[in-house]
Amino acid sequence: MTDDELKNLCLIEIKKILNSNARSLRDYQSMPYTEMSDVRLFQNKLIEEELAYDTNALTHTNLYTEQKMTHEQRLVFDEILNAVITDSGGFYFLYGHDGCGKTFIWNGLSSAIRSKGKIVLNVASSGIASLLLPGGRMAHFRFSIPITITDESTCNIKHGSLKAELLIQSSLIIWDEIPMLNKM
Repeated sequence: MTDDELKNLCLIEIKKILNSNARSLRDYQSMPYTEMSDVRLFQNKLIEEELAYDTNALTHTNLYTEQKMTHEQRLVFDEILNAVITDSGGFYFLYGHDGCGKTFIWNGLSSAIRSKGKIVLNVASSGIASLLLPGGRMAHFRFSIPITITDESTCNIKHGSLKAELLIQSSLIIWDEIPMLNKM
C-alpha cells in the first residue's frame, strides 16, 4: 500500500467518525481531503439514506401509480419528471382542493425518480404532511430553518457540510404544504 492510499484510508476513517457526529473534514480548514471524489458520497449518511431505497420495488410502485393517474395528474407528472430527467430545472407549484391527488402525484414522482437511483427530498411545512410523503421530513429540520425568523435569518447549512452535499446531489425537492409556512 502506498503512502497516498494509506493517507486516504485514514482520512476516510476520520471522516466516518466526524460524519457520525454531524461534522465534516471541511469543518477543519487545516485538514486534507480524500482524493477519491466518489468517497464523499458513500461517507455521507444522509446521502446513503436517500440512496438506500429498493429500486426494483419502486419501479413496480411507479408502474402501478402511473396506471391509476387521471389525465390531468399524468400531465403534471410528465412535465415535472421530464424536467428532472433532462436536468432542465424549474419551479412548479401544484395546487388544488383537498383530495384532488397532490400527494398522490408527489408520491408517484418520488418513486419514479428514486427507482432510477436518484435522490428526491420530500419535505413538508407540518409534521402531519411530512408523514404522508415517503422519506418525508419537516422543512425546518431538512433545511435548518430557524424557528424564530428575523430579517437577518438564514438557513444554517454550511458549505461542504453533509446537508450541503445532500442538497447538491438531489435531483428533486418536493415541498408539500408550502403555503402553510410563515414567510415572516
